[in-house]
Amino acid sequence: MANPSKNNIAYVRTTMLTEQAPPITAAGPVLWIRTNLFSGPFNTIATLVGLYCVYWLVGHIGPWFLYSVWNANSLAECREILNGVNAACFGVIKDRWHQLLFGFYPPEAYWRPTLAFVLMIVAMAPILFESVPRKVLWFSAIFPALAFWLLWGGTIWFSVVGMLGFGIGYAVYRALVKNMLLATIAAVLVPILFWLFLLGPISGALSEALPIGIRKIDSDEFGGFMISIIIGVTGIALSLPIGVLLALGRKSDLLLVKWICVGFIEFIRGVPLITLLFTASLLLNYFLPPGTNFDIVLRVVIMVTLFAAAYMAEVIRGGLAALPQGQYEAADALGLDYWKAHRLIIMPQALKISIPGIVNTFIGLFKDTTLVVFIGILDPIGLSNAIRADSNWNGIYWELFGFIALCFFIFCFSMSRYSQYLENKLKTDHR
Repeated sequence: MANPSKNNIAYVRTTMLTEQAPPITAAGPVLWIRTNLFSGPFNTIATLVGLYCVYWLVGHIGPWFLYSVWNANSLAECREILNGVNAACFGVIKDRWHQLLFGFYPPEAYWRPTLAFVLMIVAMAPILFESVPRKVLWFSAIFPALAFWLLWGGTIWFSVVGMLGFGIGYAVYRALVKNMLLATIAAVLVPILFWLFLLGPISGALSEALPIGIRKIDSDEFGGFMISIIIGVTGIALSLPIGVLLALGRKSDLLLVKWICVGFIEFIRGVPLITLLFTASLLLNYFLPPGTNFDIVLRVVIMVTLFAAAYMAEVIRGGLAALPQGQYEAADALGLDYWKAHRLIIMPQALKISIPGIVNTFIGLFKDTTLVVFIGILDPIGLSNAIRADSNWNGIYWELFGFIALCFFIFCFSMSRYSQYLENKLKTDHR
């Protein structure tokens, strides 16, 4: 008989092995490098070529930045300090940064566009981020009038009475809300008529009775990135709602509305922006009553807005076309009228689909503001030409254009990153 003690073998594990770190080639940076950079012969060759290009660029461009000169009052002084070394002369940026940012705006009034820019960020915050308290939207509503007064100056009553036009438009809309089409048309036309015929007399009378204002500054003194931001931000803010209305009008069953929207969109999209800017600069005054003084910046803003709105309408129309017919049928099944269906069901989905195209149009619009140099408005490009015309900085190129490109990149890249944030936030699928 066998001895049981000699066959005391455990067939069930009573202890667990301690966790071991994965091999260095199966996790961490080494795995990422093997997967993304050296996953095959072609990727390996491409990686090595790319690394050589980076090495070459850093080797040639790095010293240009490393030995750059910031403290110089002229290009000749820069070259004297460099003593034959090929490096950047950023003294021009230090010497003329205020001109690149503000144009010929009076130096003692730099606080006004600076304050307007800070307030613009505050006004945009509740629109871009839902975590900001909704009460700030009241400030967003009055910001356009406040910014206009800060930048152009003059009597404050002009801006106050101008905002009153929006209040009148909203009151007319609420009074005619039962007929949505009539209410929308009246809400647009009534404020325009108010601004054309009553804004000047009312603001003038109030200014005489109670003069409150700051120094008035003409548009001729505007320039630099300030003018680019004014035109770009205003065009972006206005082109989106106008584009939505044009897109809906193009899909309307009312033939007259549809034809007007189609004609406007096709005409604007078929004409270069520079042509519209020349029209705003040279030809528009011929169609106005004699003695009418129509600010050049305002004319450019209107043309840029209309140009962007036409492209925006086609982007949004693409989003509307991408929606399945079942969404429209679902809105009808819920008993919603046309406007409620589009406000609650159709447009939120269409705008979500159209986010990449909308942001792309915004970025293109902001970069197109540089075209105003052709009609005599000194944007950053125009001011760089004026700076290089000075004998102290005649012959300098890369430093100025590099600084301008960097500033535009910051604005455009910020818009691109926000669009990605918004897409991820609105993503409803679980893939």
